[in-house]
Amino acid sequence: MDIIEQLSTALADRVAATGQSVVSLRLGSRPRAGILWRPNVVVTSEQVVGDRDTVTVAHGGQEVAAKLAGRDPGTNVAVFRLETPLTGTLPPVGAAPRVGSLALMIGAGTARLAMVHAVGPEWHSMAGGRIEALIRLDARLGADEGGMVLDQAGGLLGMSTSGPRRRVLVIPAATISRVVDPLLEHGHMPRGWLGVGLQSVVIPEGLVAVAGQGRGAMVLNLVAGAPAAKAGVMAGDILLVVDGFAFGQNRRLSKVLRPERIGSAVDVRLLRAGEPKTVSVVIAARPQG
Repeated sequence: MDIIEQLSTALADRVAATGQSVVSLRLGSRPRAGILWRPNVVVTSEQVVGDRDTVTVAHGGQEVAAKLAGRDPGTNVAVFRLETPLTGTLPPVGAAPRVGSLALMIGAGTARLAMVHAVGPEWHSMAGGRIEALIRLDARLGADEGGMVLDQAGGLLGMSTSGPRRRVLVIPAATISRVVDPLLEHGHMPRGWLGVGLQSVVIPEGLVAVAGQGRGAMVLNLVAGAPAAKAGVMAGDILLVVDGFAFGQNRRLSKVLRPERIGSAVDVRLLRAGEPKTVSVVIAARPQG
């Protein structure tokens, strides 16, 4: 048996061994892939779920009804709770991949071989979700979005999803593990909130020295009873720094308002009528709806 044959056999065996943890979800005209995360829990890509709150899950010749338990656009994870448990074992979590290493994308009865195109540290999505690591694949996705991604050793990297400009991303297993229980319990991921409407502004030239920076965010409106209003923030204030986050930086305020900061007090430095001022604001959970 030559090396190509050996590789082909090894990949087919890997798909057969781990495919028991991938299910098919009936979402619209064509099925979508999902991962049997626990015997009674399936996770999939949130952006393919649409407005459906019930689906039929097919797995190993069985069909089971499932209800949407929670969804998080920030991490692009949707969680369904099965009416009847199914049998499947997740592979162990793999090591951090390297650029150029191979990855195996497994859908419901499908498989694709991909190369790891880029890796990076923790990042935040445009919807404000924290993703434990950047893993981008040189591949394409179709109905197999939401399926399992394995490394070359068969370790679980996470779930496949389509990112901006249709780049194929992996939502790491660590991210899924972190959000599954809150989604099952609350139906959503709690996120921090100040309760202000902001508009990016350029600091007037005469105030740059006082502000210590060239940009800020003007408070256009405040929600009554929200954290900022309780702390004395006023419409017209220009926010400069929130807990070390300076407006105008190439990063997002959502990093300060991540779920684990709810209930924490943060210092907010601002300009009011041209004078610097610092107030303490207690981050609250963003109301739903």
